[in-house]
Amino acid sequence: MEKKLAVLIDAENTQLSALEAIMTELSKYGYIIVKRAYGDWAAPALKNWKNSMNELAIQPVQQFSYTQGKNSSDAAMIIDTMDLLYSNKFNAFALVSSDSDFTKLATRLKESQVHVYGIGQRKTPIAFRNACDDFLYIDVLKTLSNGEEDKAASQTRQAKENDQTQPAPYSKQQLCMDAKLIHMLRNAAKECSEEDNGWASLSLCGSLIKRQCPDFDSRNYGYAKLSTLIETTKLFEVKKEKMKSSNHTKIYYRDKRKHS
Repeated sequence: MEKKLAVLIDAENTQLSALEAIMTELSKYGYIIVKRAYGDWAAPALKNWKNSMNELAIQPVQQFSYTQGKNSSDAAMIIDTMDLLYSNKFNAFALVSSDSDFTKLATRLKESQVHVYGIGQRKTPIAFRNACDDFLYIDVLKTLSNGEEDKAASQTRQAKENDQTQPAPYSKQQLCMDAKLIHMLRNAAKECSEEDNGWASLSLCGSLIKRQCPDFDSRNYGYAKLSTLIETTKLFEVKKEKMKSSNHTKIYYRDKRKHS
């Protein structure tokens, strides 16, 4: 079932330069019905948002700053989110902020069995990241977006094929030095393997890793596909099976240590 999304943006904790990349990414996950951005639009820091919000059809919600230095948008955004939840029109919410104040809101939404996307900076507190079903990093989305734009431009002017703005994939050594990553991949293969031979469905493993670590994304390491990342480590065997009933290919992997 296609997700019906409500996107709520904490403008005071979001980069304007990333706005288009954020909306492009979220549009991949379902039909965006509501798009709102919250902030004190009279504040100098938000003066350049108008054109981008108009182009992306994002509704600005004014919230005056009653106390200097205090983000005034949190309460308004939380109240609106709960109103939208109780309308029963949405099965997914995207909270765009790096503020830990939205941790409880994300938890409450999940308790109502709706899917919660979080989007923020690397500095976002881990409590908020883990409260979401999926958490995406703004810098990764910006890099991917810039890479796609530059690739299109380079094709028209026949420039170099490899663009420097593309995220550089982690090397085998870098991946293997990430103890947390390798542990997650090995643990997922162990938990999802259905037979003694150790083969585990990549899709099931990916879902398990996401539940355990909502901010995990192979693109954080420069890989568009999890299967490519796994193959690069050289720590796992990977096999691909063509499904007879369709044109799809099912991918499995297993830990080489257990089956060498």
